[in-house]
Amino acid sequence: MLRLVVESARIEPPLSPPPRPCLTVYFRDIKKRTRVVEGNDPTWNETLIWHLWSRPLENDSFLQIILRDMVPKKTERFIGLATVLLKPLVQKPRKVLFVKDLTLLNHAMMPTDSTVNLQVAHVTHWDSEKTGGGDPLGITTKEAVQQKFPIPGSTGMPRILSSKPQHFQVRVKVFEARQLMGNNIQPVVKVTIAGQQYHTRIKMGNNPFFNEIFFQNFYEVPAKFFEEIIIVLNSSAMRSKAEIGRFQTDVGFVYHSPGHTLLRKWLGLCLLNEPGSGVRGYVKVTICVLGVGDQALVDQKLLYGADTDVEVIKSAAVQTTMAYLQLFIYCAEDLRGAGQEVPQILKGTKVRHQTDNPIWNQVLTFQIQLPCLSTTDKRNDCLEEIGAASLSLSHISSTGEEIEGLYSGFLPCFGPCFLPLHGGPQAPMRIQEEAASIPDPVGDGLSYRGRVLLELTTQIKSHQGSTIKDLSHEVARIEKHQNRLKYGLCVIFLSCTMMPNFKDLIQFEVSIGHYGNKMDLNYKPLVSATQYSPVIYDGNIYYYIPWYNTKPVVAVTSNWEDVSLRMRCLNLLQFARDRLKANLDTLRSMRNPRDPALLPQWEKLLQELMEDCRRPLPCMTDQPRATDLDRKRWELRSLLLQELAQKAKEAKPRDMVPTVEGWLRRLNAVLPEPQRSLPDVMIWLIAKEQRVAFARVPAHTVLFSPAGPLHSGRFCGKIQTLLLQYPEGEGQQNASPAHLRVCMWLGDVTDSRDLQLLRHGDLVVYAETYENQAKYKDQWGQQGLYQCPNFSDVMGHKALPKSEFKAPPGWHWQDSWRVEPQRRFLLDIDINKSQVLEEVYENQDRDSTGTWVPSATPNTDVNGHSVPARDTVTCPKGWHFKKNWAVELNHAVDSEGWEYGVGIPPSGLPRVWTSVEKNYHSSRRRRWVRMRFRNHNDDELSLEEQTVSFLQMQGLADAGEEGWEYGSLGSRFHLDPQPQSRFRRRCWHRRLALNIDTGVAPIFLLEGSLAMDLKQKRKKDESKARAWTQAQGDQRLPTMPFIYYTLHKPHCYQLFCYIYQARNLISKQIVAFQGPFVRVVFLNYSQCTQHRPSSSAPTWAQTLIFQHLLLHESPQDTQKSPPLVVLELWQRDAQGKESLWGRSMWPPVVWLDLRDWMLPPLRWHPLVKELGEEECEIFASCELILETEKLKEKHLPLLSIPWKDGAYTLPKSIQPTMRKTAIEVLAWGLRNLKRARYPQLLVECGGESLQTEPIEDFLANPNFPESALLLTVYMPMEEAYTQSLVMKVLDNQNFGQQTVVGQASVDFLQPYFCDPWAPDYLPGLQVIGFLYDKFWFKPGKAEYEYEYEVDWWSKLFWATGDDKSLKYKYQSYHTLKLYDCELEAVPAFQGLQDFCQTFKLYQEQPKADSPVVGEFKGLFRIYPLPENPEAPQPPRQFLAWPEREDFPQLCLVRVYMVRAINLQPQDYNGLCDPYVILKLGSTKLGSRDKYKPNTVDPIFGTMFELTCTIPLEKDLHIQLYDFDLFSHDDEIGTTVIDLENRLLSGFGARCGLSKSYCQSGPFTWRDQMPPSFLLERYAKRKGLSPPVFDPEGDSVLYSGERFTLQNFESEAPTVPGLGPKKERLALYILHTQGLVPEHVETRTLYSDSQPGVDQGKVQMWVDIFPQKLGPPGPPVIISTREPKRYELRCIIWKTAQVDLVDEALSREKMSDIYVKGWLFSLEKDMQKTDIHYHSLTGEAIFNWRFIFTMDYMAAEHVCIESHKDYIWSLDPTSTKFPARLIIQIWDNDTLSSDDFLGVLELDLSDMPYPARHAKQCSLHMLDTEPKWPHSLPHERISLFKKKIVTGWWPCQVQEDDKWRLSGKVKMTLEVLSEKEALTRPAGQGQSEPNQYPTLHPPLRASSAFMWLRSPIRTLCLGLCKRYRCKILTFLLLLGIGFLLFKFIYSAPNYLAMNWIRPGLRMQTPIKIYNLLTSPTVSNASPSPAATQAPSLQPSTNHQLPLLQAPNQHLDDIYPELPTP
Repeated sequence: MLRLVVESARIEPPLSPPPRPCLTVYFRDIKKRTRVVEGNDPTWNETLIWHLWSRPLENDSFLQIILRDMVPKKTERFIGLATVLLKPLVQKPRKVLFVKDLTLLNHAMMPTDSTVNLQVAHVTHWDSEKTGGGDPLGITTKEAVQQKFPIPGSTGMPRILSSKPQHFQVRVKVFEARQLMGNNIQPVVKVTIAGQQYHTRIKMGNNPFFNEIFFQNFYEVPAKFFEEIIIVLNSSAMRSKAEIGRFQTDVGFVYHSPGHTLLRKWLGLCLLNEPGSGVRGYVKVTICVLGVGDQALVDQKLLYGADTDVEVIKSAAVQTTMAYLQLFIYCAEDLRGAGQEVPQILKGTKVRHQTDNPIWNQVLTFQIQLPCLSTTDKRNDCLEEIGAASLSLSHISSTGEEIEGLYSGFLPCFGPCFLPLHGGPQAPMRIQEEAASIPDPVGDGLSYRGRVLLELTTQIKSHQGSTIKDLSHEVARIEKHQNRLKYGLCVIFLSCTMMPNFKDLIQFEVSIGHYGNKMDLNYKPLVSATQYSPVIYDGNIYYYIPWYNTKPVVAVTSNWEDVSLRMRCLNLLQFARDRLKANLDTLRSMRNPRDPALLPQWEKLLQELMEDCRRPLPCMTDQPRATDLDRKRWELRSLLLQELAQKAKEAKPRDMVPTVEGWLRRLNAVLPEPQRSLPDVMIWLIAKEQRVAFARVPAHTVLFSPAGPLHSGRFCGKIQTLLLQYPEGEGQQNASPAHLRVCMWLGDVTDSRDLQLLRHGDLVVYAETYENQAKYKDQWGQQGLYQCPNFSDVMGHKALPKSEFKAPPGWHWQDSWRVEPQRRFLLDIDINKSQVLEEVYENQDRDSTGTWVPSATPNTDVNGHSVPARDTVTCPKGWHFKKNWAVELNHAVDSEGWEYGVGIPPSGLPRVWTSVEKNYHSSRRRRWVRMRFRNHNDDELSLEEQTVSFLQMQGLADAGEEGWEYGSLGSRFHLDPQPQSRFRRRCWHRRLALNIDTGVAPIFLLEGSLAMDLKQKRKKDESKARAWTQAQGDQRLPTMPFIYYTLHKPHCYQLFCYIYQARNLISKQIVAFQGPFVRVVFLNYSQCTQHRPSSSAPTWAQTLIFQHLLLHESPQDTQKSPPLVVLELWQRDAQGKESLWGRSMWPPVVWLDLRDWMLPPLRWHPLVKELGEEECEIFASCELILETEKLKEKHLPLLSIPWKDGAYTLPKSIQPTMRKTAIEVLAWGLRNLKRARYPQLLVECGGESLQTEPIEDFLANPNFPESALLLTVYMPMEEAYTQSLVMKVLDNQNFGQQTVVGQASVDFLQPYFCDPWAPDYLPGLQVIGFLYDKFWFKPGKAEYEYEYEVDWWSKLFWATGDDKSLKYKYQSYHTLKLYDCELEAVPAFQGLQDFCQTFKLYQEQPKADSPVVGEFKGLFRIYPLPENPEAPQPPRQFLAWPEREDFPQLCLVRVYMVRAINLQPQDYNGLCDPYVILKLGSTKLGSRDKYKPNTVDPIFGTMFELTCTIPLEKDLHIQLYDFDLFSHDDEIGTTVIDLENRLLSGFGARCGLSKSYCQSGPFTWRDQMPPSFLLERYAKRKGLSPPVFDPEGDSVLYSGERFTLQNFESEAPTVPGLGPKKERLALYILHTQGLVPEHVETRTLYSDSQPGVDQGKVQMWVDIFPQKLGPPGPPVIISTREPKRYELRCIIWKTAQVDLVDEALSREKMSDIYVKGWLFSLEKDMQKTDIHYHSLTGEAIFNWRFIFTMDYMAAEHVCIESHKDYIWSLDPTSTKFPARLIIQIWDNDTLSSDDFLGVLELDLSDMPYPARHAKQCSLHMLDTEPKWPHSLPHERISLFKKKIVTGWWPCQVQEDDKWRLSGKVKMTLEVLSEKEALTRPAGQGQSEPNQYPTLHPPLRASSAFMWLRSPIRTLCLGLCKRYRCKILTFLLLLGIGFLLFKFIYSAPNYLAMNWIRPGLRMQTPIKIYNLLTSPTVSNASPSPAATQAPSLQPSTNHQLPLLQAPNQHLDDIYPELPTP
C-alpha cells in the first residue's frame, strides 16, 4: 500500500480572515483529503492510505496535491497545487520519501510562497508486521485472504468463486433522479433484475427523490449468475411506453467492481431505440452484489445532500458515444439441425430454405457503445436451435490498457473468417482456466452445427442506421477464404484409466466438425472410431481398458482453409505463457524464503521469459490472407512481448510471486484467439450407441507447423492426458468418467509423409467380422440365430459377410481371412483380484406332503439364475482354495442357514425372505460360500505380465482349435464351452497393405467404406434384415477398418511417491478431517498410505513404492510426456465408509539413468474437487525411474528407503530438521459446552501432549483452575513442515470414563511465533510527542451562522463527515468514531482477542443443525528453546492476567440500538416491520409491539439495560424480527457479541473512551471511573509504575516521561461542564494509547435461510460495567429525533417573459397565465393562483400567497411524512424527502387541456439566490457548477438560515431534448416555525387574515370582450404584433424621404441667397420684436410694444426654450439695434 503522512503547510502571504485549509490528494483517480483545520500554518499529522492491490508502483506514478480554503461563508478558495513523483519509491521501495517545503503552484502554474510538508512511503505486507525478516516471494492472491491475525469478520482479497450453485443477493437502492427530460412528468423507476421487476412510488417533477431499496436473492452457479441483467428504467406513469431512459449492465460487472458495489453512482439514462438522443437524465443508485462471506459497504452519508465526488456511469445498452458496427454475413456451410429440416436464417438476414450451405451476402449495420460496461458477449444466434456462437468485444477490440505507453488500441473488427456454431447438450459449468486460448462461452453446446463466414468492421461516424444491404459486390473479395487444404488428424489411444464400472462394451469416436461423425452419412466414411473394448478392475476402486501393447488408432481427414499463420502466432504465445506459468507454480510451491533453490528458479524464470518474449511472432502486415484483426492483434502482442522482456530485464528478486502473477495476467489478456475457424477436436466415449462423456481439444494445440516445434501446438505429436466430462445434467455428479491418455497430430496431409508419433512399434490395419452360430437341437449352426446375422460386427447388430468386403483405394489385401480371437474380451473378470468369494444358493421347495425337496433349479445365484452345482465348480488355473464350501450364517437365517419365503408367479421365486419357518412358506434357500485365493509364485510371471502374455498371443493356441468364443451377446465370452452355452462366435481378420508410397501418411488414405457397394447392399439386405435393423441399429452405417499400433516390448519402471502432509482441510468445512489417507493412482496401478488419526493437517511422512510398472511406449517418449500421478485424499469414518476429499495431479520426474539422479524436493500441490475448486494442499513429490534388466531380477526397490512400522518412510535428505520448541498455552476456559461435567483440555502437537486440570464446577465457573501451561516439543525448523496444533476437550464421567466433547486445530502456527526476549510493546508511548497537535483543541468561533440545540445524534452526524451538517461551537470537543464494521473487525484492535482467542470446537460426528459444540478461550506463544540445558531459559510469556478470583463477574450491560441499514425485506411490498430482541443467557429483552412499520432502514434510538454474569452469560444475541399480524414473525437476521472478549481486552472495549471529560451537559462522562483511575489501571495492566500527578493536576509523570496539560491545550477551554485539569490530562494520555474510543459499530446480520449472506446491518454499541468497579455513569439518551413543524409562505407577485402559446381572433399571441405550486412529495397540498387572462407580453400580476406546512429535520436536510399506502394498511409508512418547492406556470384553456409553460424547482436548503431585477434572471442561476472554467458559480443560500428572500427566478421548459428559458417569476419565500406562524397568521391567496404582508388584488383590465370594447387598441396591438418590422421600416423610409424632399426643396433658395447676398432693409422692428420677445420680460423696462401685450397669449413652459432661442441671437441679426 502507499502511505502518505500529511504533516503541515505554510500559507504565504497569510490570508485574512484566517483560512480553514484542507489538503486533497489524488492517486490513480482516487481522492482522499485531510480534515479541515484553521490558520495560515495548518498542522495535520494525518495519514492517508491507498491500497495498491495488484498494481505496483510504476516510474510514472505520482501524487497530485491541492490545498484549498474551506471557509463556510463562501465557496472554497484555491490556494495552490503540487505534484509529487513517486519514482524514488519505485527504485528504493524501503526508503521513506521526505518532502519538505514543497512549493505550491497557482492557477497559472507559477510558483507561490506557500509550501507543504509530506512523508511518502511504500509499505509492503511484511513492513506492517513485526516479523524477523523479509519475504522475497511476496504474497499471492490466495494468501492475501488469510490475515496474519485471525480477526473475525475481516475481509481480504476477492474470494475464488466455485462452480457450484451459491447464495447471492442483489441490492438496488434508488436515491433520486436529476434533470429528467420531459414536461410535467410523473416518473417512476423500474428496476429489472434477472427478469424480476420492481418499481418505486410515483413522484412528480424532473428531479424526484425516491429513497427506496430492492432485494433479489439467487441460488445459482456464479458463471450463469454473472450474466444476469440489471436494468434501471425511468418511465412516466401516466402514459404507456413513455420511457424517459434506461441504464443496463450485468451482475458480473457490479460484482467485480470495488467492494462488489456501485456506491452512490449517477447513472446516465438514454433511450434504447434512440441512442443518439444523448443523456436524458440521471438517476442516483447504489447497486450491490453479495455472495457468501461478502460484506456490503456501509454508506454513512445522509440520504439527501450534495455530492462532493460526482461520477456518472453511462449505460451499456443505450449509449451516448456511438460507434457503427457493420456485420458482413456472406454464407454458411455444413449447417445441421437437431434432427429436423428447418429453414436456415441468421438473425437479421433473409431466409434461405432447405439448404445446408446458405448464401446471404448481406450486411447488417447497428450501433454500439465503446467501451461497454457489460461483460456479456454479443451473440450471433441461428434460429430453430441450429447453433450459436459468441464474439467477445474484449477479444476483437482493444482499449489500449494492455500496453503501458501511448498505444491507443483499436476498434472492433473481425474476419472475414468462419465462426463455428455449436448446439445440443452443454458442457457442465466449470471454472475456466485462467487463460483459455479459445474462449469457451457459457451456453454453447457440444455438438458442432456448422460455420458462418463473417466480417465485422466498426466506424465512429456513419450516416446509416440499422440497415440490411445486399453484398454481392463484396463476394469476390472474400473468395480467397474459400480455398481449402486437406487436413489429417491422427489419434493414438494409449490408456484409459480411473473409469467407473461400465457394464457394456465401450468405444471412442473422434471428430473435427462433421468429419468423423459416423452418424452423419453426408460425409465420406473415415476410421474415426476405435474397436469396442471391455473395462476391467484395476485391483483398487477403478476400472481401465486393457489395451496394453495394442493401441487403437483413428485417422480423420477433413478440408479447411489455411490458418497456419494465425495458429503459429497463437502457439508461440501459448508456449511463452505455459513456461511462465510452470515457473510461477514452482515459485509458489517454494514456501520457504530461505530455500537455496529460490534465486536460481527466479533467474531461470526471468531468462526463459526474456527468451520467449524476444522471439518474433510471424509478421502479419505483409500477408495477403491476414485480416485486419490479425494485423492489429499482432501489433498488440508484439508490443506487449517487448514490454514484458524489458520488465523481466529490470526485475529485482522482490515480490516475486505477485510480480509474475501480474505479467501472467497481462499475457493471458492477449492470448485468446477470436478468429477460431477450425472447430475443436471432440473425443466421445460411446456406450450402448450413446455418447456418454467427452473431451474437447482445441485444434491449435495439436496443429503441426513445418516452421518448427515452437510454432506447432504444445501437444502436437506429444502424449497428453485428457479428463473426460459428462455433459451437463448427465452422469454422476462431481465425478470424472475417465482419464484418457492420447497422442494427437493435426496438420496438412502433405506434411505427414514421415509421420511417426511413437518411436517404436508397427501400424496394423485390418478388416474384422464375426461369424455367429447358435445351438439348435444340440447342433451348432445358423438356425437358432433368429434375427442375428451369420456374419456381423462385434455387437451383432450389422451384417458383415466376408464376401462383400473390398479394399479401399490405394490399399490391397495382404493375406486371406483368418481367425484371431479378441482376447481382451476373454479376460478373467477377476483379474487383478487377490481373492474372490464364490457363492452358490441351494434351493428347496415344499411338496404336497409338506416335506422339503430339491427345487427344479437346485443351484442358483442370488437372482435365481441357474449355476453349476457347487460340487462341479473347479478351481481355475492360478488359483487355490484354503477351505471347502461352508454355509453362510452371518445374516438373517436359522441355525442351518435357511431362509424362507413364499413363491410368487410367474417366476415362482419369493420376493421377501425371512429366517423363521411358517407353514405357508413354499420355498427356502441357503447360501454356500468358498474363498478362492490367487497363487503367488515368484518364479512365474507377475499377474500383469501374464495378462500381457495372454493378450499378445496371436492366432490360435493349438492347431486343433477353431477359435470359437462361447457366451451370449451383451455378456462375457469364454474360450471353453459351458454347459449352458447357447451362442458362439469367432473373429475373422484380414490385413490391409498400402499399394505405393504417395507422400502422405498411409492412414489418411483410408477413406470410404470397405463394403462393395453400399446402395446395392442396402437393397439386397433390405427385406432380409428390416426387422433386425429396426430393433438393433442402422444398416446404413459404413463398414470401416480398424487401425492398431502394436508395441512389442514393454519397459519396467519404479515409481516413488514421497508424501509428507496435507493442510487446510477444514478451511471451509464444518468437521475436522476424519481418518485421512492418500491413494496414489498411476495409470491402472494404485496404492494407499496408512490411515492417520482425525486431524485437519494429517502427517504421513511415508513413501509409496510401485515396482515393475509396465509402460509400452519408448523411454524417451515417457520422459518427454510421462503419465500423470494422481494423489487422492480420502477420509474414512467410523463405519468404514470412504469418501473422496480432493485430487491433485502432476507429472513425475522421470529418470532413465540413475547416474544423473537427484532426489526431487517436496512441493505443495493443490487438492481440488472434481469441479475445479481448490480445497487444500498436499506436500509431496514423485519420481519415475526406469528399471534395468539387472535391477528387474532383484525384485527390490531401486532406492534405499527406510522401513519403519510397516511402511516406507521419507528419505533422510528430505525429512524435516527438528528443533526443541516451547509452546506456552494460556488455557482460560471453556464456553457453550452443552453436556459436560468435568471437562479438561488436551493439547497435542508433534507427538507430545499435555492436559489441564479438570474444571470441578463447570456450571458455576467455566475457567480452568490453572491457566499458564508449557509444552516442550520438537518441531521442524522449516515453516513448510510445521505441524498443526490440536486441542481436544475431554469430559470426565463416572467410572473413570473420558469422552471427546469437541476438538479444534490450528494449522498455521506462524502468527503465534514470538521473540521471548523482546520487551513488551506499548502502543503510543513512542509517538506521544507527535500526537500533541492531534489532540490540541482549539476554541471554536463565538459566532456561528446557525446555532441549535445539540444532542447525541449531533455527534453521530458529525462523525459521518457531512459538510452540510449543522455547526456547533464546541464540536471538536464532542466527537465519536463511526466504524463501518464490527468492533472486532477493526485491525487496530486485533479482534479484541489480544488477551485470549476463541477457538471453535467441533465433534467428530457433528449434527447438521449444530456443528459447533463449544468454544475454547486461550492463546499460544511459540518460541525456540536453547539446545544447551545450561543456557538461560527464555522468560515466560503468560505471567500477567486479570485476577482470576474476580471471575465470574457480575456486570451491568447497556446495549444502545441506534438504527439498522438495508434490512432484507420480508413483506410483499418490499419493506418490513422490524423490532429488536436481545438474548443474553436466560434473559430476553425487547417487545414486538415496539416495531418500526414499513421500513428497511429503521431508526430505533433505544437503550436496553440488563445484568449478567460473565463468563457464564457472555454471548449477546441481537436478533431482528419482522412483525406479522397473523403469521409467525420472520427472523431478519442475528448478530452475536462476545462480551467476555470486550471485558478482557486490553483495548478498553468495555466502554469507549469519550473525547472529553464533561461532568455536566448533554455529553456527560458515562464510565464508572474517571480518566485518572483508568490511566492507573492501564499502567498496572502493562506492568508500568502508576502515574504521578502534581498537586495542581496540570502535569504527570508517566512511563518515565513528564507530560503537561499545556502540551495539549494552548489555552484554557471555555467548554461548559469540563472536568478538572487532572482528569483532562489523564484523558489526553489515554487517547494516545490506542484504546477503543467512543464509537458506534456497524454489525452485519446473518440468517440461517441464506448462510453467510449479508441480511442488513445494525449500528449500535455496548457498554459493560463490572459491579466491583462501582456504579456506572448516567446512560446516554439516544431517543429518536422528532421533526419540527415549519410553514412555508410563498407569495407569487408576478411573472415576466412567459411563453405565449394561444392566438386571439386578431391572430396575436397571448396566454392566460396562472401559477401552480407544491412541496415535493406533498402533491395533495397543491395550490394555484387565479388566472391572468390575455397576457400579450408574458407579464402577469397575481399577488397571491401559497402556504405549505412541512415537518422538517434540519440535521438531515429532509422532510418527513407518514401516510398509509392503502386503506387497509395497518400502519403508516414514514418517508423522507428533500424540502423542495416546485413552481409551474400554466396556460389556461377552456375546451382543451391546459398548456404547460415552465417549471422551477428550488431546494430550500440549497437554492440559488434570486435576482433583484428580471433582466438579471437567467438559467445560469440554476447551474450548480460553472460551465466555463473561469466563471463563478451563482450564489446559493439556505432558506432555513435566510428565513425570507424576495426576487426573480427563472422557469424552464424542455424543447428538442434541451432546456430553455420559458419565463420568470417573482416570489417572496419565507419559512416560519410553528410558533412564529401562529404569532403571525396569514391566509392563502388573498383571503383573510390578509397580512404579513397585505396582498391587494392586482389592477388588471377586464378581459371580457376586450377586443369589442377597445377595437382601436386591439387593432393597434394586433398590427404592432404582426407588422411591427414592416411598420418600422416604412416609418424609417418615410423619414428619409421627407428629409430628402426638404433638402431638394430648400436647396435652390439657400443657393440663391448664398450666391446673390441681397442687402438688408431696415424696417420698423416693433412687430418683429413683439413676436420674438418673451412674455416673461420684466415690466420695469416698458417698451412701445406694451400696448400689444394684451393681445398675446402667454407661452407654456415647454414652449419657452423654443421662444427664447431666437431672442438670444438678436444681437447677431441686428447689431445696430440699440439696447432697449
